[in-house]
Amino acid sequence: MLANDAFHIAVLAGDGIGPEVMAPALDVLRKIEATTPGLKFRFEDAPAGAEYYRAHGKSMPESTVKLCEQADAILLGACGLPSVRYPDNTEIMPQVELRFIFDLYAGVRPCRLIPGVPSPIVGATEKGIDLVLIRESTEGLFASMGKGVVTENEARETLVITRKTSERLFEFSFRLAERRKARGRPGRLACVDKANAFKAYAFFRKLFDECAARHPGVLTDRFYVDAGAAMLVRHPWAFDVMVMENMFGDILSDLTAGLIGGMGMAPSADIGDTHAVFQPCHGTAPDIMGKALANPTGMVLSAAMMLDWLGDKHGHKPAVEAAQRIERAVDAAYSKGLKPCEFGGRDGTPAIAGAILTALDARA
Repeated sequence: MLANDAFHIAVLAGDGIGPEVMAPALDVLRKIEATTPGLKFRFEDAPAGAEYYRAHGKSMPESTVKLCEQADAILLGACGLPSVRYPDNTEIMPQVELRFIFDLYAGVRPCRLIPGVPSPIVGATEKGIDLVLIRESTEGLFASMGKGVVTENEARETLVITRKTSERLFEFSFRLAERRKARGRPGRLACVDKANAFKAYAFFRKLFDECAARHPGVLTDRFYVDAGAAMLVRHPWAFDVMVMENMFGDILSDLTAGLIGGMGMAPSADIGDTHAVFQPCHGTAPDIMGKALANPTGMVLSAAMMLDWLGDKHGHKPAVEAAQRIERAVDAAYSKGLKPCEFGGRDGTPAIAGAILTALDARA
C-alpha cells in the first residue's frame, strides 16, 4: 500500500462494453470507500486494447505497463475487437500479455450460483453451486502463443509445463482450498488433466501429488478433463476447488460460467506473486456496445475479488469485509427479481448497477 494508506488501482477500461461495465464497478467501489472506515482508493486510468492498437500500432503504451507495475492492483474491463487484428490474424489481447509481463500464473475463476439466477443444471437451485476453477495462465498450450509454426501442409504449437510454475500454482491452489475450508466450504481440491494420454500431464499430476503430501489437511481428487467436464454438467455442486492446465482451464471456465447464468455473471482474476489483474470473464461484446444492455455483475464481482485479494495480501480486514459486503449486495439485488437481458429480462446496465448500489445502501 502507499504511504497515504490508499490502494492505488490501475483502471484499464478497454474496448467494447469494457468501459460500460467498468463505470458501475467504480461506482460500487466509491460507495464502499465512503462507507468503510480505513478503506481508500486512488484510481488511475490507462489505455489498452484494440482501439489503442488501431490508433498507435500496439496494444498498450509503456506508460500503461509502468502504471500496472506500480499499482497495488489492476482492474480491467474487456479488451479486443474481432475486427481489429494483428498481421497474423490473431486478436489484440493485452489482458493475456499482462499475464506474461507480470507472471500471473494463477487464473482464478469463481463459479457461484447467485440466488434468483437461473442455471441450466437441474437441481442447481436447490443444491447450489459454489466452486473455484484455477487455471494456470502462463504456460500449457498458451506458452506457444505467437510462436507456432505454420507451413503449407501443417501447423504446430507446443505445450509447456514446468516444475517451477506448477509448484507455485499448486501451492496457491492448496492455500485457497484451506482458506475456503476456514470459511465453511469443503476445502477439497481436484487436479484436472489428461495424464492417461500425455507425458506432460502425467508430469503435472506428479507435481500435484508431491504438493498434496505437503498439505495433508486438504482432501484431493484427480480427474481426466473429459470425465471432469461431464461431471461438471451433471453435479457441479460436488466440486469445491479445481486446478488445471491453461487450455483446459480456458475451456472449462467458460463451461462453469454457463452453469451460473453466463459470462456476464462470472468474475475472474489472474494472480501472481506480486501483481494481479481482475476482470470479468466476458469479452467486449461489440454487438451490444452502446446499447446499455451489458451486464456489469461480473465486473462488480471482479472488483470484490480485488478487495479480497488486497485484504488478504496486506492483512487489511476492512478490504476483506468490503468484498463480502459487495457479494451480499449482489445476492440481495438478484433475490429481489433482478433479471438481465441475457436471461430474457428487461434489466440493462443502469438497472443492474442501480439495484446493486441500492442493496449496498440498505446494508451499509
